[in-house]
This record gives sequence, C-alpha cells and structure tokens, in this order.
Amino acid sequence: MTFHATVLTLYPEMFPGPLGVSLAGRAREEGKWALDCVQIRDFAIDRHRTVDDTPAGGGAGMVLRVDVLAAAVDHARGVNREAPVIAMTPRGKPLTQARVRELAAGPGVIILCGRFEGFDERIFPGRDVEEVSVGDIVLSGGEPAAIMLLDACIRLLPGVMGAASSGAEESFEQGLLEYPHYTRPQEWEGRTIPEVLRSGDHAKIAAWRKSQSEIDTRSRRPDLWERHEDARVQPASGARRKKKDMDQ
Repeated sequence: MTFHATVLTLYPEMFPGPLGVSLAGRAREEGKWALDCVQIRDFAIDRHRTVDDTPAGGGAGMVLRVDVLAAAVDHARGVNREAPVIAMTPRGKPLTQARVRELAAGPGVIILCGRFEGFDERIFPGRDVEEVSVGDIVLSGGEPAAIMLLDACIRLLPGVMGAASSGAEESFEQGLLEYPHYTRPQEWEGRTIPEVLRSGDHAKIAAWRKSQSEIDTRSRRPDLWERHEDARVQPASGARRKKKDMDQ
C-alpha cells in the first residue's frame, strides 16, 4: 500500500521541497509514497478566484472562506476517502510521535495549509478536520508545518530507513528524549567519549543509555518526564477494576 499525501495549499510550488531529496525523495522515486498538491484557489467561486474575506466582528487580517475550503477538502476526499484531513494550525492539538506513527500506518493524509489569519472555524466540524500544531510558534503559513509532518511520517514507512531499529530508538518513542551519541575521534579538544561506550559491555551500555535518557528528559523536558512517570505508575485498567471490587 502506497502512502498517499494530498496537500491543499495556496502555494503548491513549495512542494515537494525538502521532501524531494534524501530519504523522502528516494522513497518517493521508489513508489513508497505519493504526493498531490491541490491549489485551493481553484475552488473559488468568483471570477477573481477569491479565497479569503474580512473577519466577522472586525479585526485585522483576512480569513480563509469555509465554502472554498470545503470544496477543496471534498475534492481531496474523492481521491483518498480513507485518509484523515489535518489542518496545520497553532490552535491545534500538539503533534506527537504516537500520532505520527498512527498516520504512517494508514493510507495517507490530506493536509490543509492555512494562510492569513487562519481558517473559518466552521470547516473543522463541517468536514471532520483534525487541528494539529507542530509547536508553540506561529509560521507565515501551514506549508512548512505540513512538510515537517510528512517527513515525520515518511521516514517510518516500511523500507525507507536503512535499519529497522532506527525509528524505535529515538526521542519520544519511549516517552523519553534519546540518549546522547558519540563517534570518532575518541578525544576532541580535551573531551572524550564516555568510557562505558568503549567497554564493549552491551548490558552496561544499554543501562547507561537508559540512564542518560532519563537524566536528559528530567532536566530538559520536565513535562515529558512527568508524563513518563505517570505512565509508569498508572495501574492497568484490569488492576484498577480488581482493586475496586475488593474495596467493595
């Protein structure tokens, strides 16, 4: 099954961009994923091909029209009915590696890229559009965020990465940041590779890497560490039910 990406955008010339080189570019050439870019302006209903209008209630900027967006989404869904529709917006739910894995395991994705002040809110419930954010930042449009999302998905497709374990031993996969890496030279400007990594003892190396992941996550991303700790102490649903029955 080929992962099919459809990007709805006012700037289709921005694609494939970085996705046309390296792992993603090679995977596309090999048919592991496909890309269609759809010009939102093609679905405008007036001779000026207008896609936006002034905000209801007043205010600065312009807002993408819901009727134009809906027509573009309907067109994309006609090509890939099973793919989820995702709008890249800072108001969305933060993108996680777990969600990326879910998307990569599916038939593809339809990505709606915003511009101006964003989308008419009615498009989200009206077309079952998922709102996704790539961080607490504001970009000039959704296209860079869409490229980020697609890159994250494509690298997880079967056969894209060289080593099968490459995608599993990375930041966020186990709820932690990835451990630090080193390579030759052994000494550089007075700094040396940790001795344990030169020991050849795989058990000690694994333990060191796990410890470093925990230390770095705790110090750099306390929010991740808190979620990781909560997940470790959370009892299974069956255990909770059993305890509740015993208490009764």
